[in-house]
Amino acid sequence: MKPSPFEYHRASSIEDAIAALARHGEGALLLAGGQSLIPMMNLGLATPDLLVDVGNLSDLRYVRVQDGSLRIGALATHSAIMGAGPSALACPMLIVAYQSVAHHTIRNRGTLGGNICHADPASEMPLVLMLLDASMVIRGARGERVVAADNFFIDAFETQVGPAEMLTEIRIPAQAAGEGYAFEEMSQRKGDFAIVSAGCRLSMREGRMMNVHFGLTGAGDRKRRMSVVEARLEGAVPDDRVLTDAAELAVVNADPSDDIHADVAYKLDLVRALSRRVLTSAVQMAAK
Repeated sequence: MKPSPFEYHRASSIEDAIAALARHGEGALLLAGGQSLIPMMNLGLATPDLLVDVGNLSDLRYVRVQDGSLRIGALATHSAIMGAGPSALACPMLIVAYQSVAHHTIRNRGTLGGNICHADPASEMPLVLMLLDASMVIRGARGERVVAADNFFIDAFETQVGPAEMLTEIRIPAQAAGEGYAFEEMSQRKGDFAIVSAGCRLSMREGRMMNVHFGLTGAGDRKRRMSVVEARLEGAVPDDRVLTDAAELAVVNADPSDDIHADVAYKLDLVRALSRRVLTSAVQMAAK
């Protein structure tokens, strides 16, 4: 299939891209790595009047540690982030989760900024960034604003980035030494879209779980941090009963839908199994 007709503009700078977006309003879309947008255009699911190509903006392709946080330019590719060496070690959970993301060819072209702005409910990175307390830097004609990851994702395929704005940077606080974390998913084949994924991050203090972050994808229309599960675990001793109760709470609060990959019953079984698995793994890591 072919996309519907559109105009094309290759942006020479961030300001140029924002100006082009402002001139064309909601009919303009940004093109980064194109791993999601181009297939959607070919299927007729996205029909922009103007495509603003920001792929050559090299000043948004960086991965560095600054002021106690990992700073990632919106156009940094998944492969570049995974290979960032000492910088990436500031947030080891990010690298662990990346082992589940797509295939090598997609990682080489796809960008973190494009991935999270696409906001696919099955995508891993939006959930991981929520669990890591990340924040997103959004720039527009009126200036710059910073939005916490928990507030950035509005719904499936919808974020806080406005029609004349673009995401420029992702900021992730460096993880504390001794944290436990885990991320797992189930897909039909390695690198395919996840049917369900689960992630957890926590610390242990005097035998009790603290600063618990837990969430799922594939359990509803958006990436979900499950506050009810986090509240059940916060301050609790991680015995078998507590972890089992938490996994069951995740099942009760999940709201998956049937799709071509799995029915609701199977997804709920995955929620239960993966929730228990990541909770156990995170506790064991933090307790070492």
